[in-house]
Amino acid sequence: MNAELKNDRMIRALLRQPVDMTPVWIMRQAGRYLPEYRATREKAGDFITLCKTPELACEVTLQPLARFPLDAAILFSDILTIPDAMGLGLSIVEKQGPQFARPVRSKAEIEKLAMPDPETDLGYVMDAVRLIRKELDGSVPLIGFAGSPWTIATYMVEGQSSKEFSLAKGMLYEDPLTMHKLLDLLTRSITEYLNAQIAAGVQVVMVFDSWGGALSQACYAEFSLDYMKQIIAGLNCDADGNRVPSIVFTKGGGLWLDDIANAGSDAIGLDWTMDIGDARKQVGDRVAIQGNLDTAVLYSNPDAIRQEVARVLASYGQGNGHVFNLGHGIHPGINPDNVAALVDAVHELSLPYHQ
Repeated sequence: MNAELKNDRMIRALLRQPVDMTPVWIMRQAGRYLPEYRATREKAGDFITLCKTPELACEVTLQPLARFPLDAAILFSDILTIPDAMGLGLSIVEKQGPQFARPVRSKAEIEKLAMPDPETDLGYVMDAVRLIRKELDGSVPLIGFAGSPWTIATYMVEGQSSKEFSLAKGMLYEDPLTMHKLLDLLTRSITEYLNAQIAAGVQVVMVFDSWGGALSQACYAEFSLDYMKQIIAGLNCDADGNRVPSIVFTKGGGLWLDDIANAGSDAIGLDWTMDIGDARKQVGDRVAIQGNLDTAVLYSNPDAIRQEVARVLASYGQGNGHVFNLGHGIHPGINPDNVAALVDAVHELSLPYHQ
């Protein structure tokens, strides 16, 4: 195990090794629900500047760790850094989300794209990783991440967030070879990007397949999972002799758990729609499981939160291989005091499951 980590609970759980209690971290744990994050974002002026300023990215990465005894930090960045570095003109529009000035919707436009160099075009991310690792000083592991090829492709083709994915799915069905060309480029770019993050110091990597669940079963296998398999297979997961575990998270992927569990990652993330105990029975000891409290529980009160934490822990049951998390990212309107109640409940109530 990583000797320089004071708390390696998260990594041990991802590798299905014994732990004293179930580790917990929260997707989007550095975010708008924290007043200190909102203050730093205001200081930055806008979200993209916040992402591209390593000192500020480091500051917001560490903010939740100062408040809560979380078992991991996650790099503050965005899944759209790669297409932004490809020159698509990313902007974040208030109350609308990300938009690209130059979406790609043809074979000719895709053929003009080049793979970004992680240490130059995306050097600000690597600088942030190195700075965060230094500031963490081995307290907890640092998670790096990227979006999945399919998820990133939807934004590049649609030009913005979408509910129907009419343009991206239209390309997929009408011109699958062009969609595959884009996904192949993104797969190679993401693999290089994650390997650069590992070289810079991240100790866990996660692939966020936010929109894989929008696909049919056949399309999910061909246009999302197959490319994530290639990424996992291409990762340099032994950094300085320390294993760097990988997590794949497909929101809405409960129907395909078996296939995801066979994709080669160390762990799979579950959203809130599936019982974690049923998922554990299905995947057996192939992978660890991360999840999967419904984020909306955090709108309630500490007693209700504690009750739901107990239910998730009991469903997973005795033994190793569980990293507690929400079923998706935390919402901006959540009270931070309820996050404190969640983290404390996970640590306290999980103790009997590891004896």
